[in-house]
Amino acid sequence: MNGPETLSILRHELAQQLLHHEPPVSDPLDISPWLAMALLQKAIRRGHGQFALQAAATLIRQSHDGFWRRCAVIAFEDIGVADLNTVSLAVAALAGKTFRSKVGGEWAVGSFVVECLVKARKCRSADDLLMLAERHPAYEHLRLGLTYGTIPELLAFVRSNAPLPKRALALWYALGTDRCPSPQLRSRKGLPQTVFDDFCETGHPHTLVEVAREGFRRTGQVLCPLVVLLASLKPVQPTLIGDDDFPAETLCGSVPSWALDRYSREGRRALQGLLRRDCQTTRWVRRRVPPSQQVNFLGEILFAVEGGCLRNHYRWPLADDLRRSWEIECQGPFCLDATEIISLVRADIPLLNEERQHV
Repeated sequence: MNGPETLSILRHELAQQLLHHEPPVSDPLDISPWLAMALLQKAIRRGHGQFALQAAATLIRQSHDGFWRRCAVIAFEDIGVADLNTVSLAVAALAGKTFRSKVGGEWAVGSFVVECLVKARKCRSADDLLMLAERHPAYEHLRLGLTYGTIPELLAFVRSNAPLPKRALALWYALGTDRCPSPQLRSRKGLPQTVFDDFCETGHPHTLVEVAREGFRRTGQVLCPLVVLLASLKPVQPTLIGDDDFPAETLCGSVPSWALDRYSREGRRALQGLLRRDCQTTRWVRRRVPPSQQVNFLGEILFAVEGGCLRNHYRWPLADDLRRSWEIECQGPFCLDATEIISLVRADIPLLNEERQHV
């Protein structure tokens, strides 16, 4: 089965499911598109349908194309191997305005996809793997060395029994770091179509490969082929399905406190406010992190504590190892082991929430 035929079948399946979907009523929020993006993704992670739909309504009005791309990114980043059917639906919905108008319209399709993402089991192993490949200090030499590999050499590395982050790095370079840039990787051209063709030839499920190929074509995200790589390693049954340990939260106007992160102006102002306070977190940060980097550093730790938390979390040993390695070992040169600062930030979340309410 070729790619266009696979995508046609998936779009037909999406259209059939939409026949039984009653679009909910959800009013847009008076917030910036950046805050709406954060609210959408974090509400989906937390299984909070009301906030997710409000954010979706806001983005369809303010940042139409950004909404559809964000849904696809969320599917690969936060759902991933836990529910490949939902990932496929999100990719099928990227077919364009003409297709969506034929099957119910932007809100009918958008609200359905968001509801599916909210209800799906979650696994962030693809993003954790990407962060390890990009940032873990153990792979610094390889991030330089793989720059010079040929495409056949890189693909052979991807198919090898090397540690998974090393295989992910080889995959990234084979895709091309010009298309998928990172400040940690040298720029070079790749051959994305050759990468996905190689996946098919080496026995990965063709439907999944074509979904990832289309997701990559639409978003340019390395996450898409990483999901293919991880799907071949996932056990038949998870070790556990449950909820992460969510820190304290409150409302800040019309949005929950956890929506305010370092990627929005409001979230950065709140982090700056916390850094002006005298608490265990800020004392730790001031001793170790230059002032110009404190907000970004604290924002990264906050993601480990709060932003990446999942409800309906599909857990399995390899995914747990990836998550732990990223959280503890990949937080930059200021802490080779982030255990202490993660604990301090979790304890000081109520103070941060006070700052969030002010902004």
